[in-house]
Amino acid sequence: MSTAEALALVGPTASGKTALSIEVARRLDAEIISMDSRSVYRGMEVGTAKPTPEERAGIPHHGIDLVEPSERFSAGEFGRYAREKIAEIRERGRVPMLVGGTGFFLRSLTHPIFREPEMDPEARERLHAELAPLDDAALLARLREADAEAAERLSAWGGRQRILRALEVPLLTGHTLSWWHRNSPPEAPPVAVLPFVLQVPRELLLARVDARVEDMVRAGLLEEVRGLVERYGEGAPGLNAHGYAELIPFLRGERSLEEALELVRRNTRAYTKRQLTWFRHQLPEGAVWLDATLPRGELADEVEKRWRESPV
Repeated sequence: MSTAEALALVGPTASGKTALSIEVARRLDAEIISMDSRSVYRGMEVGTAKPTPEERAGIPHHGIDLVEPSERFSAGEFGRYAREKIAEIRERGRVPMLVGGTGFFLRSLTHPIFREPEMDPEARERLHAELAPLDDAALLARLREADAEAAERLSAWGGRQRILRALEVPLLTGHTLSWWHRNSPPEAPPVAVLPFVLQVPRELLLARVDARVEDMVRAGLLEEVRGLVERYGEGAPGLNAHGYAELIPFLRGERSLEEALELVRRNTRAYTKRQLTWFRHQLPEGAVWLDATLPRGELADEVEKRWRESPV
């Protein structure tokens, strides 16, 4: 049995994590903790490709449907939630398995963040309202002025939500994220994790992304986005995600459906590239890279063997 506290199955969007995680969970008597920054939102089923009720049957899943799309959910909040779940699962004598593609969620466990400074909620809301009209490039330019170190890091594997987070800290506290990391203690000890990374040839991965977008449209993505906008408004934090944000201008009549879907495909492809860059540089030592084109049974064999034998 591995001495790691949790197993992690990570990989880019459309790499096959969900199907493999179900197979591994059955073999290891595991409980799954979703490590997807959008699956935490209720009502966002199609666009986040959440595991179906059939896939979840018989295997406890955690980290899904935690908050409303109108709420924010940070990597720090995930870290606190996941640490509690890992402890509970281990107490039950089962294996905690983290599954997803949000690298910063994993890092919140392996490299716990600093104790967050208090920020005035009203000032925070005003700042986000001021920044909302800016596109990602403009936000990154603003971040370079406030925190050049964070801007350099996030330019490779960032994303709008993380850029906003990196911006609000210096603008509202007067100190950069790196300053807080150096001068504020971590909020918890690190969790020992054994990560497995699914690798897919680039051309195959891009084809899977395109197919997934088409599947989502057939499954009712447009109706889901329309309903969420009507209920929560266009500025809801949860809707700032690929597959949702690009379709809002279509609903307003500002772009055609094909233009919107092409943006979904393009942005999701770019996101998979950022994910892979992050995995190459930020995963804990000892990560096991898997050829995701192999049969699922062979992959599950490898994960099970490594988990039971590795002295991480």
